[in-house]
Amino acid sequence: MEITGLLLLVVVAQSFAMPLSSPEDTDKWLLAEKYLRKFYHLRAGLQGTPTHRSSDAMQAKIREMQSFFNLQVTGSLDDNTLELMSMARCGVPDVGEYNHFPRHLKWQNTNVTFRIVNYTPDLKKADVDRAIRNAFNIWADVTPLTFKKLHEGKADIMIAFGTKEHGDFNPFDGPDGLLAHAYPPGRDIGGDTHFDEDEHWSKDSDAYNLFLVATHEFGHALGLSHSSDPGALMYPVYSYSEGYPLSEDDITGIQALYGPNPSHRKVKPKPDAPNKCDPMLSFDAVTELRGETIIFKDRFYWRLHPQFAEPEQTLIKSTWPSLPNKVDAAYEYPEKDMVFIFSGIRMWALNGYSLVEGYPKYIHKLGLPKTVRTVDAAVYIPDTGKTLLFSEEQFWSYDEKTNTMDSGFPRSIEMHFPGMADEVDAALYKHGYLHFFHEHTQFEYSYSARKVIQIVRTNSFLNC
Repeated sequence: MEITGLLLLVVVAQSFAMPLSSPEDTDKWLLAEKYLRKFYHLRAGLQGTPTHRSSDAMQAKIREMQSFFNLQVTGSLDDNTLELMSMARCGVPDVGEYNHFPRHLKWQNTNVTFRIVNYTPDLKKADVDRAIRNAFNIWADVTPLTFKKLHEGKADIMIAFGTKEHGDFNPFDGPDGLLAHAYPPGRDIGGDTHFDEDEHWSKDSDAYNLFLVATHEFGHALGLSHSSDPGALMYPVYSYSEGYPLSEDDITGIQALYGPNPSHRKVKPKPDAPNKCDPMLSFDAVTELRGETIIFKDRFYWRLHPQFAEPEQTLIKSTWPSLPNKVDAAYEYPEKDMVFIFSGIRMWALNGYSLVEGYPKYIHKLGLPKTVRTVDAAVYIPDTGKTLLFSEEQFWSYDEKTNTMDSGFPRSIEMHFPGMADEVDAALYKHGYLHFFHEHTQFEYSYSARKVIQIVRTNSFLNC
């Protein structure tokens, strides 16, 4: 039997606001039943009837799905769960015991052959060859495996582009659904990798990047199943990123099958996804965005929505491909419906989830001295119309109405905000209080009383 390896297209979707009790919600229950049958081995039931909806089996499968994706485990079809189920995704079961083949399948020879049977018209033939070769090289860098290209005959890994039913009784579903699938190592169809020709394939951030999808799929063709680490390439979520694609989790997984590269080739893996309940967690930046709270950490951000019980973790590049992987500071200016993002000496402006034309700009356009090379934190104070910009042990006050820096700055953080740390990693203003974040500590500061009200752990902001 097969295991398929597809990537999810991350979509920032609106949450479902309606309760799941009215007749018009039947389609949502049918979607959930179909999803859980395909990916969590739910037995075919009563086609979304109320009895089936409340069954122990249905609730158990919902809990398993929620656990895998690090959602709040409720067993109910809540907003977060429905949102994730509605995303385009992979055909591989997410829970290991539901993989329809023995565990730890691997190629017995370290020299694995591959053949590209046909090509997509979306790219030049040379670009497809380069993407496929580079994808194999990623896995060769961290294992003893070598990959040889064949131009005819049967190879271990046969690579093809096809649409709908394409000869393996595992049909694709048209644009923006299943992207590709790969079979685990073995004879005949084992290792074969198919890409959906109804998708648009690219060599950059447009549509679906063939190199990134192929690297993920070849992980399956070499014996890996999905990872539950959002930072791993083998996590079932597609996101465009530049640089080396493998995380420590990916490398640990593939080396458990084949061992390390004997030449001890050095690679720099992507950092794992941060754990929101790590007691030593620190934030890079925090901002409001149209009623939501966005918390940046490494390549990721958490999205706190009033209707979501738990924060959602997503790669920055999945939502804003033009933003850098590392955000230093961020703040919202609601009067113009804009969010400003700082990284190094540049700043970006977002209108909702769209980049404002004319950005990025240099931070010195705000009036900061050239000696400032990074903004550590930024926060807008609606009561005053001022934005505070923090860098090292000092801060500046920027007037949003006049677009000028106030005189008398910079000032000392420690002197102006008594009881605070002398540096700030991130800041947020809510309900008359400034929340200052420094390393794993959060200071709640009363702006009117000019004193620290309480000190708690940084990640208490994430319900930890």
